[in-house]
This record gives sequence, structure tokens and C-alpha cells, in this order.
Amino acid sequence: MAFIMGVAAIQTDNLTKTYGKFRGIDSVSLDVEAGEIYGFIGPNGAGKSTTIRTMLALIRPTSGTARIFGKDCGEDAAEIAKTVGYVPSEPSYYENMRARDFLNYAAALYGLRDSVRRINQLSERLNLELDRKISELSLGNKKKVGIISALLHNPKLLILDEPTSGLDPLMQHTFFEILKEENEKGTTIFFSSHVLSEVQKICGRVAIIKEGKVINIQSVSDLRKNTYRRVQLSALSPIPAGYFGAAGIADLKQQGISASFMYMGGAADILQKLNGLNISDILIEEPTLEEIFMHYYQ
Repeated sequence: MAFIMGVAAIQTDNLTKTYGKFRGIDSVSLDVEAGEIYGFIGPNGAGKSTTIRTMLALIRPTSGTARIFGKDCGEDAAEIAKTVGYVPSEPSYYENMRARDFLNYAAALYGLRDSVRRINQLSERLNLELDRKISELSLGNKKKVGIISALLHNPKLLILDEPTSGLDPLMQHTFFEILKEENEKGTTIFFSSHVLSEVQKICGRVAIIKEGKVINIQSVSDLRKNTYRRVQLSALSPIPAGYFGAAGIADLKQQGISASFMYMGGAADILQKLNGLNISDILIEEPTLEEIFMHYYQ
């Protein structure tokens, strides 16, 4: 499939999937630009995997549409598959095959004539033992097999569903390095995760999904900028009850001479409030993405 400049890598319009009376995803609309690293975040069960499987035509949508590089994800699924690399959240491969044999098999499915060098390079970087049977591999090593398989044919789009589960921190670092290298070559990356610190490291924009619905789409920088700051302080004397009852303050924890809270508002307002206390120590910092995430969920 030709890579068309100006065409969105992924475009879904009111994509919906229901299972009888049960919710899957509801009216999910996404627009992922070619060449970007896009985060898709939400807790387990929020609808991330259902969205991905519907986009990849592994399950049929109840309604709505999905397109990859302008091609319909249902009608053109076979053509789309040639240019997409996919790492599922729960890898399942031929257990009796050696990792090397499975990867050679995957390369043959893509019509690759010489994949040995690529397999050896990636397996060396990810520290994967190619001659072990897949049934003998840990979850993390099975995930490495999936990662290498997804990268073999130099895809234009990588769709990653919880790709770091089972990887130790060192391997996660190596994996992120590989993703950045692929992105620099022009590969679009759709990164689905419930671990928000991962999204912070690598993604430019994020969509937050809750109970099957996308509730917010922002850049990572804007997500931080337009939200709360965390304030932790200690005073030399007890802080009066109700002192921090002003608007813009949330998640207040106050006891004796100590207080912590999340604040959204003007800096002058909170500084004036703090000036009324005999403060001995204070820390004002950006919240973690986990805290931002919980804010949007609440």
C-alpha cells in the first residue's frame, strides 16, 4: 500500500462495538497523523484493545468506520496488513516452535526474502534467545518475539497494545530507543497503555478512554499545562481548619502543621493564600500523569 502524504495514519469516526447488552466501545473518533507517536491510555477494561482489534478487522464494528492511510479497515484489511506491525497485549504463538523458526515463518508471510540480519539485530538488542521454544519463554520474552515480528517488514504503522508488559526496566529502555529510531524513519506509532509514565516518555498526543468512550485528546504538554499543580507544605504553627477551602483546590489532605493538595488557578491567587501562613517548607510541582489521569476520570 502506498504511503500517501497528507492522509491520516489512523482515522476512526464514531467507531462502536457492542457485545449484546454489554459495552465494548462507543463512538470512538480518533485522528492520528502520519509520523506521530500517539498515546491511547486508560485502565484495563476501558476499551483500548477492542478499539485496536476493530481497527485491525479482527472483530467487526457494530457501527462507525475506521481507515488506515485512507483505506477502509474492513474492505481493505488484507492490503492494510502488509504495512502494519501489531503487538497484541496477550501474545499467543505456536508454542512448539523455536523463536527463530517462528520469526522466519512471520518473515515468509510478509514475503521477505532475507530477514536473517534483521532478526539477529533485533533479538540481540532485546536479548532474546532465538533457539528456545516459545513454550519455554517467559511473558516478557514472548512479548519480545511479538515486537520483533511486528518490526520485521519495516511497517509504516506500528500498533502496540500494552507492549511493555513483562519487560524489565532495562528492556523497556531499549524498546523505547527502538521505537524512537523507527519513528525517525517515518513510522507512525499508536501506543496503547495503562501505564501513564510510558506515554509521557514517548508520545506527543494522547487520547484518554473511559468506559468505552474517548473523554479527552490533548498533547502531553497541554495535558500538564492545563491541569492541577501539586502543593505540599509544612508550617511553623497549626494550619486553621478550612483554610484551603478556596475554589481550584482538590484532593486536600491537612493535618496539624502539614497540608497537601492539587491546585488549578492563577499563581498569584495561591501565592497570596500561602503568604498568610508561616511556612517552613513548601514544594510545588507538576502532577504525575497518573494524577492527571485520575483527575479526568473523576
